[in-house]
Amino acid sequence: MRPHTPNPGSDSFDDDDYPAYTMGRAAEMTGTTAGFLRALGDQGLITPLRSEGGHRRFSRYQLRIAMRARDLVDQGTPVEAACRIVILEDQLEEALRINEQLRHDAGDPKPTADT
Repeated sequence: MRPHTPNPGSDSFDDDDYPAYTMGRAAEMTGTTAGFLRALGDQGLITPLRSEGGHRRFSRYQLRIAMRARDLVDQGTPVEAACRIVILEDQLEEALRINEQLRHDAGDPKPTADT
């Protein structure tokens, strides 16, 4: 979802976006299969970076997203729908964050349940 932008001077292993994990390790860490991770990529949920040899590499951020999709699939949601749900949840969270920031910048009070 979000591209990796190197952070000069930071430790790569502290960087959530650093593509540190191979396909096999990513599948092991998420309790899924390589095929499942490829399906998430096919649906546009995650886009792993490629090593110089062309192998997929995943970041911790991408693995957290994969786990969210896996949890939905484990509950019986089809992979395609799980990917769409995760994408929409993230878009809603970002829209709410932007709305809150705009309200704050405009000096408006936080909306209540009555409004």
